[in-house]
Amino acid sequence: MLRELFHGRLLDVPGMAGWSASVLHAPASDYDLTPHIRAGLPPDRVLRQAAVLVPVIDRPHGATVLLTQRTDHLSSHAGQVAFPGGRVDDSDTGPVDTALRETWEEVGLDRSFIDVVGALDTYETGTGFSITPIVGLVRPGFTLTLQADEVALVFEVPLDFFLDPANHQRESREWRGAMRHYYVMPYDGHHIWGATAGMLVNLYNKLKG
Repeated sequence: MLRELFHGRLLDVPGMAGWSASVLHAPASDYDLTPHIRAGLPPDRVLRQAAVLVPVIDRPHGATVLLTQRTDHLSSHAGQVAFPGGRVDDSDTGPVDTALRETWEEVGLDRSFIDVVGALDTYETGTGFSITPIVGLVRPGFTLTLQADEVALVFEVPLDFFLDPANHQRESREWRGAMRHYYVMPYDGHHIWGATAGMLVNLYNKLKG
C-alpha cells in the first residue's frame, strides 16, 4: 500500500524500471518564499552537489519519516534537523549512491533495508548547495549506529504529519542584511525548518499537491 502512494509521483532515478514519473522537475530552493533575493545572485555561480535520503519507514501503525539532529559543535548547520546525506564524492556513482553511502556513514542504516522509489526536485540552499533528495522506503528490522561527531540523535515523525498543510508554518528572520521567509514544522519539541522543511513541502506537493 505504501509503494502505491509514491508510484508515478516522484522523479525517476537510474535503475527504476517500472517507476516512470508523471510529474515534471521544478527545482525548489531556499528562495521560493523570497524570490527577490534570488534576483540578486550571480548568474554564473557554481553550486556544490549533494544528496540526502528521505527515509520513509513502513511501520505497522503507519509510515514514518526518519530525521537526524546534527551535533552542536559542527561548523555549519550545527544542531539543525536534517535528512542523512552530504556532498557527492568522486567515487560515488550518482546521487542515489551518495545518499545511501552517507546514510550508512551517519546513522548506520544499511542499504539492504532501503528500496529507492524516486527523487524529489533538486533543492538549492542559500549556502550554495544543490541537493538531490532521494526517497527510500525502509523495511523495519534495522539497527542504527550514530556517527557521534556529526549526529546527536535520530527520531521519527509520522508521514501524515508532513502531508497535512496545516503543519506547514512560515517564519521570517533577517540574514545577511535581507529578510528571509522559510517553512517551519515544529514536532514534539523538534524544530524542523529551512531546507529540510522545504524538501518536506516538496514531498507534500508531489504526493498531495
